[in-house]
Parts: sequence; C-alpha cells; structure tokens
Amino acid sequence: MAESRAEPKGTGAALLHRMEDNMSFSVMLQQMGAGMLKSMNIFFLTLLLSLPLGLVVSFGRMAKNRVIRTLVKFYISVMRGTPLMLQLLVWYFGPYYLFSMNIGGNYRFIAIIIGFSVNYAAYFAEIYRSGIESMPAGQYEAAKLLGYGKAATFFRIILPQVIKRILPAVTNEVITLVKDTSLSFALAYAEMFTIAKQIAASQTSFVPFFVAAVFYYVFNFIVAIVMEMVEKKLSYYR
Repeated sequence: MAESRAEPKGTGAALLHRMEDNMSFSVMLQQMGAGMLKSMNIFFLTLLLSLPLGLVVSFGRMAKNRVIRTLVKFYISVMRGTPLMLQLLVWYFGPYYLFSMNIGGNYRFIAIIIGFSVNYAAYFAEIYRSGIESMPAGQYEAAKLLGYGKAATFFRIILPQVIKRILPAVTNEVITLVKDTSLSFALAYAEMFTIAKQIAASQTSFVPFFVAAVFYYVFNFIVAIVMEMVEKKLSYYR
C-alpha cells in the first residue's frame, strides 16, 4: 500500500503559499508608493495642460462672436454636467467604437491625461471668467491712457490681479484633482488607489485603504501649503 505523502502543515509548499499570501507592510508601502508616483504624474500633467487651456476656453466663453460663445458654453456644460469617470471611458473606448481604431499600449495613460485636462479646463475656464469679469472697467481705461495695447493690458495688468482673486477657487479645484486621480481605476491604470484595491482584495485587509487615505491626505496637505505660500507671495496686490 502506497504511503501518504501529504506535506505537514506549515512546511514546504504550504509555508511558501502562506508567505506569498501575507504581504509585509514594507512591500505594501513600496507598491503603493510606486502607484502614488503615477497618481502624481496624472496630477502634474493635468495642471500643466488644463490651466493654460482653461484660460483659452475662458476667452471663448467671453467671445463677442455668438457662435463661438455658444459652442464653448455647451462644452463647459457637458464637462461639468457628466461624470469624469464616464468621460474617461469615452476618451479611451471612443476611438475604437467610433473609428474602429486599435487602442492599446500607452494610449491608456494618454486617454487619462486628455480626459482629466479637458474636464478640468472647463472648471478653470469658469474660474478665470469670474475673475476677469470682476475687474473694474477703470483698469482697462487707465491702461489705455498709459499707452498699453490690449494684450499688454491683459497680461501685465489684469491677469496678475485676476490670479490673486481666483487663487482660493483654484486651490479648491487643485485639491479636488488630487482625489480625482483615483478615478483612473476605471481604465485599469495602476495608480495608487487601483493598487490599494488590488492589495486589499488579495490580502482581505482594510489596511491598504487606510494607507491610501494617508497618502492622499499628505499629498493634499503639501498642495495646500504650497498654494498658501503662493497666495501670501501675491498679497502685495491687495
């Protein structure tokens, strides 16, 4: 009769399996830290693209041409009236469903950056518009008397004051952007929140979610400090 060769519990393959299942806290931090770097890439690239794009969109929103003004107003309405997650899905799957284009490779990240930038540009555009329209007409008249052209008036006199006025609203959007980077999980992009979900599911533990909350809080805390420093630096416009 053949002897049973069942391996004692806690040795060999069973021990190896248990070690693989129980991820150490340092490994968890390392993996989530790598994911946080990807979240930061989304954050900084979105700001880099959406802030200037928002200014351009605000010009269209205030354009004298009724067609341009209506089109831009509709764009802003769509961006603010539909979920960002849905917009990310449209940007990613749209080329395939609409034009039968093969998608893959780095396009996942490109779709995320496009989706975030176009969405946040709409919000920044309305913030810019509110700041520009709040400026007294006398500012423009005084600049004209001093010999400034329209472009020089706006970029050298109006825009610095507008930035000071809109900074608190911009700060709110920037802080929201930090948290919104987690929506990238909709496209299975391995940013920090996606990795936290995967680790929590594989380890059946709530700890990854707590670590993710700490990561987001620290990042937002740093962003808030930086924005406060910028606001203080511009306080001479009061």
